Amino acid sequence: MAVSIRLSRGGSKKRPYYRIVVANSTAPRDGAFIEKIGTYNPMLSKDDEKRVILDGERAKHWLSVGAQPTDRVARFLDAAGIRERAARNNPKKAEPGEKAKERAEERAAKAAALAEAAAEAAAAPAPAEEAPAAEETTEA
Repeated sequence: MAVSIRLSRGGSKKRPYYRIVVANSTAPRDGAFIEKIGTYNPMLSKDDEKRVILDGERAKHWLSVGAQPTDRVARFLDAAGIRERAARNNPKKAEPGEKAKERAEERAAKAAALAEAAAEAAAAPAPAEEAPAAEETTEA
């Protein structure tokens, strides 16, 4: 049985409150859990000591028997000094997707074509305009 340390959501709509729980990894997010080891209240300010409350001893116990924390819980454990979190590296995070790259290439091609057309128009001499014909006036 794979065990994970994760958040279980509580609270009302737009007022979240989380329990830090040890649960079977196949159990639903807000479903049955093995043990509650802490709480997390994101509505409190970041410097409030009640924002994250964690039982360090129980967390160490579950980590020692193979429980895997989620990314958010790993941050809490790192802040508490229980387990060091490895920094993640995703160099492709800010890279645009395939379709966005294609659209950018199309825009660049259109811009180059317009610039080339403008350069040709500026280089070619303007055709001489014919003098307007004298207007005839009719008297009645």
